[in-house]
Amino acid sequence: MTEAIKCITITDNNFETEVINSDIPVVVDFFAPWCGPCRVMNPIVKDIAAEFDGVVKVGKLNIDDCEAIATQYRIEAIPTLLFFKDGKEIDRVAKLISQKSLGDKIRTLFATVA
Repeated sequence: MTEAIKCITITDNNFETEVINSDIPVVVDFFAPWCGPCRVMNPIVKDIAAEFDGVVKVGKLNIDDCEAIATQYRIEAIPTLLFFKDGKEIDRVAKLISQKSLGDKIRTLFATVA
């Protein structure tokens, strides 16, 4: 399986299924393709998806394609990472974050994750 498959694309059509109704915790990267800092986060998010494959779902949501969801979750800056557990947002990071810091945050938020 490739990293691209591990990091799913979140859209208006699958947000409820992939995020709200997920059986495992979810990290959603709100981004835009034109955003420089978002491009910096892209490989970090993909590496995190590979690292936590099967225990935490990692997805990317393009705010230009999914404006209603971005508005609903009050995304005011990108990149923004939202952390969901049991369909509810439990935390967020609205800035660049290192892979180590992101991994540590996931382990802290989702204590059952290895």
